[in-house]
Amino acid sequence: MSNNSKTPILDTVRIPADMADFTPEQLKQLADDLRQETIDAVSITGGHLGAGLGVVELTVALHHVFDAPRDRLIWDVSHQCYPHKILTDRRDRIRTLRQGGGLSGFTRRVESEYDPFGAAHSSTSISAGLGMAVARDLAGNDNNVVAVIGDGSISAGMAYEAMNNAGSMDSRLLVVLNDNDMSIAPAVGAMSAYLSRLISSKSYRSLRRVAKDMAHRFPKSFEEAARRAEEYARGFVTGGTLFEEMGFYYIGPIDGHNIDHLLPVLKNVRDSKQGAPVLVHVVTQKGKGFESDKGGDEKYHAVSKFDVVTGAQVNAKSNAPSYTRVFADSLVREAEADEKIVAVTAAMPSGTGLDIFGKAFPDRCFDVAIAEQHGVTFAAGLASEGFKPFVAIYSTFLQRGYDQVVHDVAIQGLPVRFAIDRAGLVGADGATHHGSFDISYLGCLPGFVLMAAADEAELVNMVATAAAIDDRPSAFRYPRGEGVGVNVPARGTPLEIGIGRILHEGTSVALLSYGGRLQECLRAAEDLASFGLSATVADARFAKPLDTALLHRLAREHKVLVTVEEGAIGGFAAQVMTDLAEAGLLDGGLKFRPMTLPDVFINHDKPEIQYEQAGLTASSIVAKVLCALGREAEATGIHA
Repeated sequence: MSNNSKTPILDTVRIPADMADFTPEQLKQLADDLRQETIDAVSITGGHLGAGLGVVELTVALHHVFDAPRDRLIWDVSHQCYPHKILTDRRDRIRTLRQGGGLSGFTRRVESEYDPFGAAHSSTSISAGLGMAVARDLAGNDNNVVAVIGDGSISAGMAYEAMNNAGSMDSRLLVVLNDNDMSIAPAVGAMSAYLSRLISSKSYRSLRRVAKDMAHRFPKSFEEAARRAEEYARGFVTGGTLFEEMGFYYIGPIDGHNIDHLLPVLKNVRDSKQGAPVLVHVVTQKGKGFESDKGGDEKYHAVSKFDVVTGAQVNAKSNAPSYTRVFADSLVREAEADEKIVAVTAAMPSGTGLDIFGKAFPDRCFDVAIAEQHGVTFAAGLASEGFKPFVAIYSTFLQRGYDQVVHDVAIQGLPVRFAIDRAGLVGADGATHHGSFDISYLGCLPGFVLMAAADEAELVNMVATAAAIDDRPSAFRYPRGEGVGVNVPARGTPLEIGIGRILHEGTSVALLSYGGRLQECLRAAEDLASFGLSATVADARFAKPLDTALLHRLAREHKVLVTVEEGAIGGFAAQVMTDLAEAGLLDGGLKFRPMTLPDVFINHDKPEIQYEQAGLTASSIVAKVLCALGREAEATGIHA
């Protein structure tokens, strides 16, 4: 490691063992160095900034006290893991973060032995940690298992399911509740820190014992103050009793930025070896130490490259609005005309654009926190009473509420409208965040209307279409990022259900697009002309119900039919093939070829590179057509 005068202590640490003998003062300096390195690295790569800055001291303390990788350290969501990666033999690669071939923005088991469990969706750490703790006990080992979970993630039901299970067992597990929103506890001081250290030690037994100890430490006049502080430390006031009722031994709250407060508590918990699970409640400030602006603000949750001095983010200029913004504005227009329209999101108001809707209609916008299961059924309840809920959830997160989509929405035929953002490949967040599966997992449900927007104007019309569908569930998907630059109507016009459109007429080849690859199909049609092939380009618009008249016409009038979609196998192409087979249109000379996402998890990279890897570009479409016609040599030349 090169000598970097700005981070002298950090320069001496390659792995956590290198800091095992550090003094508290050295650890404080290490935390300062680590914060600077994190800010500098993310300014170059972009990524999740605020969360990582909030856990710098906690990361240092945990790696000093515990013996990773023997001790398992699990980060919930793991978007706060950049400081952890720097301390675990990955500093030399930290500026490859979220880049193609570089480090993931989340923990990954294949990346390092210091990442015992991969994440990116929230609220999984306690479940995984309990599994590891039970496995340890069954194997006769004695290592520690530590799960770090934020106050946002602990709002999800899965976290409580795990705590309820853990509290009924005697497996030793440490849960660190990182409260960075001050949503659970007030700011804490020296007295609370002393009490937390005391009650985490072996000697603590009861309120009477702590009162006795306090009498020796504080003047008599502090007796009442001590009693109140004890109540805070035990959670009688702050809510810690909830955790104790679930079987956890609660300690806190303590200052998560104070090394002197963290170390003795963590050491006491490490050395206690008691069977019951323990929850240590630490209070931190998201974005701490980023002086250019408030690094805890939502705009610094996930950032593009930025100037370290000013905090200004470097964003690519685009004349086209984002699909997310188009959806939000369209929903506002519909809600202005229909007071029954309401909106639901799961802790992603700005990510889904519902912050815009919420400003226009604060009483009709509901953020249910990180609780997709609840959010879906909550919307079903709204729909059952005659309201028109739009549930805006990323494709990858809607997976978490799938049982509710099936049982509470689809089976009952309730008109819940799902606005599925981040359809297709999403870039730097990688496999955990791609919208790969919703066409498949919704397409198999009876009664659903499924739409996919090929451009921003189509999205506006699909919002209007969903608003008009009031007898069954519906969903429309749209990509991450900017639109293609078409003119957008002020308010959408409902589409005729199950009717697609033809954009370019040809004679020998039919390209049937579902969703965001339509522009690539149009480019492919132009390129096919140079091979003497005339191509029809159609936009299916609907996966359910299919436009069977359009589909059968394409099959009958062309030699080759290619479907193109930004989804996994079992999606739109499966619907098309089933219909064609039933109609006998695959029995003749038609050469049918489906183009879907490949049967692999695609790693983080730039979206355009990911689509090259997936084979969903214009050149790949041309090659697919040529191969179908037995012109493999020409197809090979395209990629040469």
